[in-house]
Amino acid sequence: MRLFLDTSVLLAASGSGRGASREIFRRAPDLGWILLATPYVIEEVLTNLPHLPATATADWARLRPDLALMDDVLTLDRAAVFEPAKDRPILFSALAWAEVLLTLDRADFGGMLGGTFYGLSILTPGLFLERERAAGRYTREPR
Repeated sequence: MRLFLDTSVLLAASGSGRGASREIFRRAPDLGWILLATPYVIEEVLTNLPHLPATATADWARLRPDLALMDDVLTLDRAAVFEPAKDRPILFSALAWAEVLLTLDRADFGGMLGGTFYGLSILTPGLFLERERAAGRYTREPR
């Protein structure tokens, strides 16, 4: 499964060794999850990383190689009513490259969380893990 990780998820995973965002990285290799981002997302991470504890930079350096970098997608060939212009590249890129957009950005994606956008599921990492557990594709304990 192809998972697009937005800036908020990458910062959360870098800033804490616990929580659903880091769990996505831990479980991805064993469960066949492909973790995706774009240059736009990486630039946002690098801009915001200095606001986190110093250990976050080292954790980011360890997590970054687990991401497949895809091209940014800035336009869409279908109608899209989506207010926050700054996050259009996130939504459009996720739609182009992934099955699921993982975000913690409730300000810009809150109304879409738990729903879909042209078939793209938009979930928090926690909701995604709950969905996978309910479907029997993920357990709390490592297999």
